[in-house]
Amino acid sequence: MARIPSTQALRALESFARHGTVWQAADELNLTRSAVSHQLRLLERDLGFRLTSRIGTRVELTPQGLAYALDVRRALAMISGSASRNAARGVSGGLRVSCPPGFASSWLCAKIGAFVAAYPDVSLSVETPRRLDDVSNPDVDVFITFGFGNQPEMEVELLRAVEFTPLCSPALLFRLDGLPQPAMLRETVLLHLGDHDDWENWFRLAGLGDCTGRTGIVFSDMNLVYAAALGSQGVAMGDEFICHDAMAAGQLVRPFDLAIRSARSYFMIVPPEKAENPACAAFRGWIRSELHPEQVLSHL
Repeated sequence: MARIPSTQALRALESFARHGTVWQAADELNLTRSAVSHQLRLLERDLGFRLTSRIGTRVELTPQGLAYALDVRRALAMISGSASRNAARGVSGGLRVSCPPGFASSWLCAKIGAFVAAYPDVSLSVETPRRLDDVSNPDVDVFITFGFGNQPEMEVELLRAVEFTPLCSPALLFRLDGLPQPAMLRETVLLHLGDHDDWENWFRLAGLGDCTGRTGIVFSDMNLVYAAALGSQGVAMGDEFICHDAMAAGQLVRPFDLAIRSARSYFMIVPPEKAENPACAAFRGWIRSELHPEQVLSHL
């Protein structure tokens, strides 16, 4: 190979490999479809082997193309990580983060060590508020909330939209003969967070009437809801994002495909007077890279 391929061509290949279609890669990179195809052809010319092949109307990666795309992804991730590590030098000071208990225990606590390793001079503290959308504490630098993001006087960024679906333990599902029909939930203990709204909305979507969702146990904390579900005490209306690891491990299962999009989402909210804090900026960049790594690569 006479020269190193252009970064734009490598990004086009990485995006195409991840999405599987030229139009999705073009949309992510803010290019036209023909521009992405042109970049892939130029890359093939520079490399001297075929990256893609046409199968019917679809364009797919060849085995060589897939292997090369994986190497490119690792290389781009290494470049991104190097930028973060070098940016971390000299970042210090205190950082106070407030986030909901479920988000903290099921997601943040499992990953926060990476932030500490990247920014060892930042003194970090994490707290959980009483209300999931509380942004009232003047000592907090970054709020992660579960709500509507309606704080116009602050910097608001959507982190993750949420879908809810019934979740329960495999043991409970076995005792309930697999829950073949949603109507069987009428005879099951339902687990609620704060109120009955999510279950009522799900039953309404399932065509069973919202009154069905007003029975069961109401908890004040999502961790209590999930502890009861893991303990086979009932069926929870689960947040698939927070429950991802438990579902992947087989501790919680999803008996129905039907899910509802929550009106509330996870937001990152920063008071404007805290936005210039280097530790705050570092945390915001880190959490974006953890939740949306593909966006980090697309900016390289």
